Amino acid sequence: MEFMINHECFYKAISDVSKAVSPKTPFPILTGIKITANNDYLILVGSNSDIVIQKVIPMMINGVKILEIYHTGSVVISAKYLSEIVRKLSDKIHIKVSEKQLVTIQSDEIVTQLNGFNSNEYPSLPSIDEAKIIRIHRDELIDMIKQTAFAASKSESRPALTGVNMTFTEKRLTCSATNSHRLALRDLAIKSNITGSYIVPSSSLNDLTKLMDNESDELNIFLTERHIVFNSKTVSLFSRLIEGNYPNVSGLIPNQSKTTITMNTKQLLEGIDRASLFASEWKNNNVHIEIQDGTKIGISSTSSEVGKIEETQYIRSFKGETDLSISLNGSFLMDALKVIKEEEVRLSFCGSMRPVLIEPIGNSNYLHLISPVRS
Repeated sequence: MEFMINHECFYKAISDVSKAVSPKTPFPILTGIKITANNDYLILVGSNSDIVIQKVIPMMINGVKILEIYHTGSVVISAKYLSEIVRKLSDKIHIKVSEKQLVTIQSDEIVTQLNGFNSNEYPSLPSIDEAKIIRIHRDELIDMIKQTAFAASKSESRPALTGVNMTFTEKRLTCSATNSHRLALRDLAIKSNITGSYIVPSSSLNDLTKLMDNESDELNIFLTERHIVFNSKTVSLFSRLIEGNYPNVSGLIPNQSKTTITMNTKQLLEGIDRASLFASEWKNNNVHIEIQDGTKIGISSTSSEVGKIEETQYIRSFKGETDLSISLNGSFLMDALKVIKEEEVRLSFCGSMRPVLIEPIGNSNYLHLISPVRS
């Protein structure tokens, strides 16, 4: 195998696929990146058995030739050393692989040699049925992930809750995530010939948002028995699915409330952020919210060692009972408000010990539910 490649494009591809490589794997072959040179493009693959990232580098990008392939073939090279070596180079990179898997990397007068692995030992990619496909706009999918994945559990005690539940019907995609103390749910209208409910690791989806940041507008989604696949023209991410049953979160959403208020999203977020300065003493980052006369909301937190912070903000609209006092996890509340793009947000309260429903005004496809904490 032999090829010449643009330094910047090669290093970017190495960095992308390296996100899937774990140096702690018990399988030495998986510490490497598989590089395959075909007649008119290069393929890089990184994997840790739970996630696989594949990057395709074409001959030309925006009319500029960035790759020349002299001999086809494949090899697996240590991700750690390949990344460090290429990062320290600055000109075109010439790579040549001998029959004994000796990899020569040359740039100008700098020559490095690495021992490669036989690519035949590298795991093959999961096979997909290309007839079963979902096409989705990149920005819409990334928004859905950013508005839900953060609510997934960080604890492995309940593996299903560490993922995002993606439910496909013929006309809708619903993403939901919960750690049993908060819930984020987002709907999107789509056209799909796949139906079913699948639990995708939140870590895989977070990697996806970074990988697809500069990709084509449309993404494809494929599903196998054990994997979900997202791909664009040049990038593919294969993620294992989490086995198990996801809780029925739709039954948690309240149908009616005792008190409903509308607030300015940015102003409320800034108030919660300020109050959270003194909330870290509490196990659940307690921020106290109190409605005052149906016209203002009080936001406060207290630290026995530092002091107290409190402020009032005007309510834009109000409905229901005026007597309300509740403590919420300030971090959870900020997470929910940060991903709301709309100017105004509706908070619906069902009582001081019942979850608070948070919904952006003008967007009925997204909601967040946060359970109160004890003061």
